[in-house]
Amino acid sequence: MRLRGVVLSSLSAALAALLGKAISLFARIITAPRAIWTGGEPRPGPRVYFANHTSNGDFVLVWTVLPAVLRSRTRPVAALDYWLSSPLRAFIGRNVFRAVLIDRRPEARVEDPVSQMVAAIDEGDALILFPEGQRNASEAPLLPFKSGLYHLARQRPEVDLVPVWIANLNRVMPKGAVIPVPLLCTVTFGASLRIREGEAKDAFLARMSGALLELSGGAR
Repeated sequence: MRLRGVVLSSLSAALAALLGKAISLFARIITAPRAIWTGGEPRPGPRVYFANHTSNGDFVLVWTVLPAVLRSRTRPVAALDYWLSSPLRAFIGRNVFRAVLIDRRPEARVEDPVSQMVAAIDEGDALILFPEGQRNASEAPLLPFKSGLYHLARQRPEVDLVPVWIANLNRVMPKGAVIPVPLLCTVTFGASLRIREGEAKDAFLARMSGALLELSGGAR
């Protein structure tokens, strides 16, 4: 039984690695993504990439353009109800992306979302986070930020927060679309930020939102 468990675990890991490469390759074929690092070079270690959210493919694109050595230690923060809605999604979410799965139903939660993110940071992983909390289908460039980023920064003030602007992906895979439209996309990484001592929540979130908007160049 023990040998069987080892074999199954090895097969699962091999399948996850293969699926990860296939998903990344597909994203590159459809979007030919270009990473632009305006605030420094990519580096390993715990950090939080926080980005605008207009498509279900957002975190895939951020994950794809990271160097492979960083990709393996970078985990998206994603909705539990979406990723556990089918066995295939559950395998991809848990095994391929190692997502930090957040239950969006406060009344049903058994884990605190911020504690889940802090645990991942403490394990040495980086996170991909969407502070808007949902896909932005409005005409505004950004929705108001939820408080999760603030509480995470409060608990781990030494961790770098990297703004990331994803351009054009909402046109590649608009809401409700089944077949993606091939278009060039860019992923712009800004200078890392940290929470300031004594900084209030509203001031912090406004500063983070402003840093993200600066990367947009006025694009939606």
